[in-house]
Amino acid sequence: MAYRRVVAKFGTNLLTAGTDRLDLGVMASLVGQVAALTKEGVEVLIVTSGAITAGRHALGAGARRRDMPFRQVLASVGQSHLMRAYDELFQWHDLTAAQCLLTRRDLSDRAGYLNARNTLLALLEMRVIPIVNENDVVAIDEIEGATIGDNDNLSALVANLVDADLLAILSDTPGLYTADPRKSAAARLVEVVETIDGTTEAMAGGAGSGRARGGMITKLQAAKLATAGGADTVIASGHERDALIRIARGERVGTLFPAKRRLDSRERWMLAGLSARGRIVVDDGAAKALRERHKSLLPAGVREVSGAFQRGDAVDILDGAGARIACGISNYDAADVKKIAGAQTGKIAAILGAEYAAEVVHRNNLVVL
Repeated sequence: MAYRRVVAKFGTNLLTAGTDRLDLGVMASLVGQVAALTKEGVEVLIVTSGAITAGRHALGAGARRRDMPFRQVLASVGQSHLMRAYDELFQWHDLTAAQCLLTRRDLSDRAGYLNARNTLLALLEMRVIPIVNENDVVAIDEIEGATIGDNDNLSALVANLVDADLLAILSDTPGLYTADPRKSAAARLVEVVETIDGTTEAMAGGAGSGRARGGMITKLQAAKLATAGGADTVIASGHERDALIRIARGERVGTLFPAKRRLDSRERWMLAGLSARGRIVVDDGAAKALRERHKSLLPAGVREVSGAFQRGDAVDILDGAGARIACGISNYDAADVKKIAGAQTGKIAAILGAEYAAEVVHRNNLVVL
């Protein structure tokens, strides 16, 4: 096998085959592939969608309501139906599945992040299949920062959480196309994407439709996060014959996004961005120094500061266009960074009355996307 630890994300439109209910035939095929990989020694974690759709079908609710409390009701009802289906299907292969519900808060602090990591790794060690979903029952959009937002990005967070070497995002689309294949006969599948940039994002178009919450845009966001953390990422159709097995073997299916480098657990935690307490916008020179030369962030390169972070907190670093280019641990609190923004390092003590460090964020505490 080309990969030994795999996170497989199953999208709603895949699990329902485009209908208004779970398709047990599709689920049986996917579970069979996970079981086959497990028996070959590959560790597989599943990030699954489908709970809300399952709940809607169980209640006969149709599409009448879309408000948040009702959506949480659907998730609450649907989770049990979804897990029962997984449980029964895995039992046919003499395997045990475990439900793991996560929220942004669970992963935002270092202790919670490590607890979640240790639990998932312990399940894998016991040959249990973790089935991960966002806890939609308690994670609501009205509470700022409470949600991860979609299972594409959740799958990337999980891949980083457990040091996976492959993230397979399986949906009902064969991969990334040069244009929308539903609208352009000239659209062609992109087999390999080395760097996710503006051109790549332009190919993705808008968000998805129907029962799914994400779309190609969120899949690219997930690929960017996972590859930055060290996991190869593949976006492919789960309807392809033995797609997951073939991808895990290294066969070319869908679109491959090769990993950039391997990061340690602490770096992956920072990269996830869930712990960030503020944002620092830098000028073009600082952005280039961070991206190309992996330098520390000096006060001279700082242009804007937002958030109420303290010294030692994690912060996101953005370029002038608002793109997140790095994250790291700040040597100063937000108020002090604002005071020294644009200043030369030698003037820090004169401005603040003290100097904790020459850098706003030292390169040893910095992860570049």
